[in-house]
Amino acid sequence: MPGTVLLLAASPVGRGRLVDAAGVLPVLAAVAPAVLSGADTANVVELADPLEPQAVLTRLRAAAAAPGPLTVYLTGQLHLDRRQHRPHLALARTTAATVRYTALPWHWIREELRLRSAADTALVVDLHADTEAWKHITEQGLDCGPYTAVYGRVAPPARRGPAEPAYMKTVATLLRSGHRPPLGVLHEQALGRIPEETRGNLLLAHAGGWTAPAGGSATPAPAGPAVPLGTGPAGGAPGTAAPGLAAPGFPVPGLAVPGLSVPDPEPPAPWGPAADRSGDCFADRSCDPSGDRPGESSGRQSADPDPDPHAAISAAVRGGLHREADGLAARYEEAAVRAHGAGSEQALHWREVRADLAMFAGDPVRSCRAWLAVAEARLAAGQPANAPAVEAAVDRAHHQWGRVEDPARARELGLALARLRLTVPGRRRGALENVQRQLGRLQAAP
Repeated sequence: MPGTVLLLAASPVGRGRLVDAAGVLPVLAAVAPAVLSGADTANVVELADPLEPQAVLTRLRAAAAAPGPLTVYLTGQLHLDRRQHRPHLALARTTAATVRYTALPWHWIREELRLRSAADTALVVDLHADTEAWKHITEQGLDCGPYTAVYGRVAPPARRGPAEPAYMKTVATLLRSGHRPPLGVLHEQALGRIPEETRGNLLLAHAGGWTAPAGGSATPAPAGPAVPLGTGPAGGAPGTAAPGLAAPGFPVPGLAVPGLSVPDPEPPAPWGPAADRSGDCFADRSCDPSGDRPGESSGRQSADPDPDPHAAISAAVRGGLHREADGLAARYEEAAVRAHGAGSEQALHWREVRADLAMFAGDPVRSCRAWLAVAEARLAAGQPANAPAVEAAVDRAHHQWGRVEDPARARELGLALARLRLTVPGRRRGALENVQRQLGRLQAAP
């Protein structure tokens, strides 16, 4: 099966540029697609200094939806938005004052890759952080998601002028030999060639783990709330489990997917509070940003041979088995409700998964209704209206509502969405007005 490669190099134009990101693309482009991917053949998409976050999101989503292995080579710089202090990848038009609106939120990347498996999904990154982002990442780590393998480095801001993407250029040079070793080996080879350039950097290895200064040590910083782990790398090394979990994984209820067949499970182990979600796009159907996938943290245990349920669900979706995928998620939701209660984060997580599965199945009515229910459940549990998880649930309901074609269903869901928007206006200006305007058109229609 052919692989997919996304080459993304982005940095601002002008004085805010910390790294000459696009300078690495000619070197990467000289590598054969099959070598970049590690597959027999591959499709390569190149984005050089893109302008709009939504354009990047569209390309990333298409790459994530493609069958076969996916490797994203990402070079750029990180900043924090001033309101919520979350990492963003700066794009060509990004300035310190416009990070929130012109940069790509890092959690969008995690979100788009969240239903893929670490066995066939990898990020190779060469990132530079400004002063605030560097402090944030050294204290909290850089969450790349629980099921995405990640290798690379994050560097502090250079003292003089834009820095060179030395790590990515070294990776590209090694790949030009015509052979791609396992990414962990490639990562070590690259670091071995540029020890001075990476001294004091934060090194990323494996999925969703914590980062420590090169040549030193640091207290592990959890990448996010704990989740039950499966067979892929998730938290520093394959088989790493999060604190509070009795076992690193749990089996998947009866689901027949090629290559996946496991017995019925015990109820899923608990994981921590759902992380943030946020999005800016409503009427634009090409844009559906949202936030965090629960991450994981450190703490080593032996690897568990059972596949995690998210990987099985992802396989079912890619195979077109949407009903089976939803049935599997429903069984985990029921188990979480029995074990922890309907308003628990465990149950709400699976409701969110099912809302996304409805979107993948092309059922915006069911997806919109599910996201509205999640938002209402979070508010009923006492979460504030500006909590990222609440805002994101309403934003995603808004996006899915924009895809509903049946006028009667659109009016019904639009009234519920408008009521929620009075309480949860969200990040984007004019969200409530957008709903009211569209409702007016629907009500005026015969």
